[in-house]
Amino acid sequence: MDDDFTEAVLEVVEQLPPGCVATYGLIAERLGRGGARQVGRVMSLEGHSVPWWRVVRADGSLPPHLVVDAQQHWRDEGTPVRNGRVIVKDALAPDF
Repeated sequence: MDDDFTEAVLEVVEQLPPGCVATYGLIAERLGRGGARQVGRVMSLEGHSVPWWRVVRADGSLPPHLVVDAQQHWRDEGTPVRNGRVIVKDALAPDF
């Protein structure tokens, strides 16, 4: 994985405000490189150091093994959630 891309992804995630989210694909678009899968790979390998629960799939979901922990963060931050998924249109971070 390209170290510059990894750092760029993590920097964007660090700037997401509490209660807001961005999708993997929108982060890639913001950076003008990579794609949703590449962002997902960075988050899978390095995301533990940033607020990973603020990066979701386009449908507002996360991989099943992350949902339980994410739901507590979402509740604490007031992130709009329905049926275990973030309501992306309501939670999308500013500038996305």
